[in-house]
Amino acid sequence: MAERRQKNNRTREKDSNWQERVVQIRRVSKVVKGGKKLNFRAVVIVGNQKGQVGVGVGKAGDVISAVKKGVADGKKHLVDVPLTKSNSIPHISYGQATAAEVLLRPAAPGTGVIAGGAVRTVLELAGVRNVLAKQLGSNNPLNNARATVHALSELRTFLEAAQERDVPLEQIYS
Repeated sequence: MAERRQKNNRTREKDSNWQERVVQIRRVSKVVKGGKKLNFRAVVIVGNQKGQVGVGVGKAGDVISAVKKGVADGKKHLVDVPLTKSNSIPHISYGQATAAEVLLRPAAPGTGVIAGGAVRTVLELAGVRNVLAKQLGSNNPLNNARATVHALSELRTFLEAAQERDVPLEQIYS
């Protein structure tokens, strides 16, 4: 019995380091025979500020259920983000989701997160502290969040780049 309690505590501890932020809640409707059926759509960003982040969408009849579904969806779609020693990104990255485009550039220590809207939220929950970002195209929060996650998923470390090219790591730096 004590083992079971310990396991539950461990899973709670594992889940407790995740943060979630609701980016958008929208009331959506569907026309049915009796009139309009109202639902809620919640766009939620989930991250641990240690290099993992995900974007989730949940729909339900009430806001709380929609947010819970969004959190579960976000945890299913997590992306690992390589961070540098200065909590920045290793190189310039470009992400796209439908008409939304996002450009991410590494920044010097002390710069902070220079970004707006959903892009800022995704970067903060990923654990990126110094970055410059620009939204191009659409200003839809869901698509911008997805474009940012796409840009973060395209990142790779210098070691990974060296291994792909079959060259020593020192050659990449020079």
